[in-house]
Amino acid sequence: MTIEELKREALQLDPSMRASLARDLLESLDDLTEAEVEQLWLEEAERRHHEIASGVVETVSMEEALSKARARLR
Repeated sequence: MTIEELKREALQLDPSMRASLARDLLESLDDLTEAEVEQLWLEEAERRHHEIASGVVETVSMEEALSKARARLR
């Protein structure tokens, strides 16, 4: 099973089950060393950089992002 398949399956769970799964997954990260956490953040930064550089995602200004977030909260 791929990560995407697993994600699709998990998103079909009811909200309380998703919350429980998320809590368990987050708790499992507490055992990571500082070096492991740093490596994970580096990999995430590289993934995001690749998405932007390849045009998969587009960036928006901070003002636009805040405006959209405020609109959602209204």
